Amino acid sequence: MWIVRLALRRPYTFVVFSVLVLILGATAAVVLPKDIFPYIDIPVVSVVWSYSGLTPDDMEKRVVTVCERALTTTVNDIEHIQSESYTGAAVIRVYFQPKVKVELALSQMTAIVQTILRVLPPGMFPPNILKYDASSVPILQLGLSGEGLTEQDLYDLGLNFIRTRLATVQGASIPLPWGGKFRQIMVDLDPNALYAKHLSGIDVSNALNSQNLILPAGTARIGNLEYLVRINSSPLTVSALNDLPIRAANGAIVYMKDVSQIRNGFAVQTNVVREDGRRSALLTVLKNGKASTLDIVNAVKKALPRVKADLPSALRITPLFDQSIFVRNSINEVLREASIAALLTALMILLFLGSWRSTLIVCISIPLSILTSVCILGALGETINVMTLGGLALAVGILVDDATVEIENTHRNLGERGKSLVHAILDSASQVAAPALVSTLSICIVFLPVLLLTGAAKYLFTPLAMAVAFAMLASYFLSRTLVPTMMHYLLPPEVALYQRQPGDPEPKEAKNWVWHVHEKFEHRFERLRDRYRGWLDWTLHNRVIVLTLFGLFVAGSFLLTFTIGRDFFPYVDSGQMRLHVLPPPGTRI
Repeated sequence: MWIVRLALRRPYTFVVFSVLVLILGATAAVVLPKDIFPYIDIPVVSVVWSYSGLTPDDMEKRVVTVCERALTTTVNDIEHIQSESYTGAAVIRVYFQPKVKVELALSQMTAIVQTILRVLPPGMFPPNILKYDASSVPILQLGLSGEGLTEQDLYDLGLNFIRTRLATVQGASIPLPWGGKFRQIMVDLDPNALYAKHLSGIDVSNALNSQNLILPAGTARIGNLEYLVRINSSPLTVSALNDLPIRAANGAIVYMKDVSQIRNGFAVQTNVVREDGRRSALLTVLKNGKASTLDIVNAVKKALPRVKADLPSALRITPLFDQSIFVRNSINEVLREASIAALLTALMILLFLGSWRSTLIVCISIPLSILTSVCILGALGETINVMTLGGLALAVGILVDDATVEIENTHRNLGERGKSLVHAILDSASQVAAPALVSTLSICIVFLPVLLLTGAAKYLFTPLAMAVAFAMLASYFLSRTLVPTMMHYLLPPEVALYQRQPGDPEPKEAKNWVWHVHEKFEHRFERLRDRYRGWLDWTLHNRVIVLTLFGLFVAGSFLLTFTIGRDFFPYVDSGQMRLHVLPPPGTRI
């Protein structure tokens, strides 16, 4: 193998390359976003209509149906449409075909909804058009409470102070607070007074809109200065709105206070949040796209003390839900299992090879293969998640094959008297090059169908397949380069151990306790080989019985598939409980 000869002639090149992989891989492992699942990109766009007071039935007939017909006839590559109608609101979700450019679909939808506004109920505002992101999920929920603070205070603090400060955290998206009361200026009309004054609610609304104004009126030049002039008829206080005139009739002016009462109030409360039985407000932090859950939560928690320093001292900000705990525990569990697998693999190699130097070589090649895979995954825009880590943990037991076969075959070649270490390494590499390559490619090809998946399964399992494939290819490359280099420098003390002939003095390495354990293990393992030969001889002479039993086992396994449940995800105990209650329509909260 030319690359093996090159590695033996230029060892420092591949040592430096390995150090570079170690540095880049460790950096990528720290920098890459970390989450529970890979980024899932499903082409879905949501259209949110709102029209206060309209019933769900009217929303469906007068808004949703019109919008759906317009979208299906003008927007390309729609797969299907789902819609939900509520009192005063409607949500239309448009699912597109895979590989559709969502930005182009957004522009088409924006253009068509602006066009159909004229055929919708009068006063309908343009809808909110949002790109749906399956990865935008709640990762942190903050409860706002405090002695002496009303629900209106909590909502105001969450909306205008806390939300605006935390929105600067990279990758975080914070919607409007839940719970609390949204401040509004309420106009309480007196129907009897309106009837007596021959007025209607429209007259009151027109008076407010026409007089509560701030308008630019040009400029005024006085001497060498020029001043901006504006017409300001907006009252400075809420109570001053009561003194706005509505109209003059028979020489008498009708004021707002004559037919209504204007006061501070709040919008109709549609959701209530309770924390330990007390009314409170709730701020939810969402994750955007491929941002790291751990980084966002850490940044939010780091910013909270600075935010709270400028707010009332009675305010309490309590994390009620923290997804980063589950993500961190899940990743740590996978890493722990992978570490245990690597440790057990190293012990097995130590038992079978009887050489701590050979075991060290294999143990060095495993993390380098994994770090190489992490570097490539980072370059492709993937994240560190349970799926990629699971793929790497799955590959730990396979990664040792290339290096182990190379080392064990070198030991065998050293047993042929007269061969030098370099000669044994070259002969070993040439003998196992093709079988090792075929074995590596066979494992990679097994994961090839995963790349043909579509939908959410594609985004979940493709990173796992890539993690295994990249690690396997890196392992084969290292077995052709770094492993021969390390054998050339680490194995010379063991050459005499494998080339010893009867009557030769016992080499120093034979007195090592590792070698003694290996010899005892080999002695017992040889007896297992003898028993296996007996079992194999019996199976070859009773082929009908063996094939019948094997066929029954396979058939029974297939029958068990009908008794096993099916689900997209296995059951996960996340340490929380949610109770969903559906009351009768119209129930007051």
